[in-house]
Amino acid sequence: MIMVTGATGNNGTEILKRLATGDVQVRAMVRNRERASAITLPHVEVVEGDFDRPATLLAALAGVKRAFLLTNSSERAQAQQIAFIDAARQSGVAHVVKLSQFDADVNALGRFQRYHAVVEAALQASGLAYTLLRPNLYMQGLLNFRSSIATQNAFYAAAGDAKVSIVDVRDIAEVAVAALTEPGHEGKIYDLTGPQALTHTEMADRLSKALGWQVAFIDIPPKAMRDAFLGFGVPAWQADGVVEDYAHYRRGEADVVTSGVQDAVGKAPRSFEEFACDYAAMFS
Repeated sequence: MIMVTGATGNNGTEILKRLATGDVQVRAMVRNRERASAITLPHVEVVEGDFDRPATLLAALAGVKRAFLLTNSSERAQAQQIAFIDAARQSGVAHVVKLSQFDADVNALGRFQRYHAVVEAALQASGLAYTLLRPNLYMQGLLNFRSSIATQNAFYAAAGDAKVSIVDVRDIAEVAVAALTEPGHEGKIYDLTGPQALTHTEMADRLSKALGWQVAFIDIPPKAMRDAFLGFGVPAWQADGVVEDYAHYRRGEADVVTSGVQDAVGKAPRSFEEFACDYAAMFS
């Protein structure tokens, strides 16, 4: 039995779609079953579990041998993920695949990188087999800007002219599925990037070609980006974390292109052009 947490998010749904086509038992953990219509897939059992209620984790993990660990990035994420690792150990789970973050480090300036590093250390010390996936910025993150792209032909971020080796969520999912279903990934740390580093302006140019109309990237101050996120209802802790991530990009710390996808699944990662063409209809 394989269990996927974060099952209704971008990564979780892509992982489940791939697992559902294989000859494995799959369980999707959600906090509210009524909101899980997006993961109604053949051969996928949906169970309720709450990271803040350890007893529900033990019930959800019963019989599970491998698990994919992902939570929302919140001020509770570190404690929630460590609680899951403890529940997994108690439940007899053999292998946990954790979605971490590029450049996870306990001394990082960004809170997301720090909490992921703490959880990584807890998983490595747990005695469980583990695989750590450290993806860079998601290509699918641009879908968060689709409203302004559709209505203003532009998207806004505090990115400057920094290059980022942006990665397709579908590649992350393929690596996760490989780690969950194949031997040989235990103890591995995969830094996951796309095939090249791009500025946000270059992303806009490539997106323009796929859409057939001009899309502009407009650089904005970090405070303006934070205020925009707060206006969208994003909690302050999370908004501050995103601004810290973009500062990480502007310092030139996210432009490295790695072989992680190739190493894990034996093929090159998808290009930004491929992403833009495949998702063009979602920006209209």
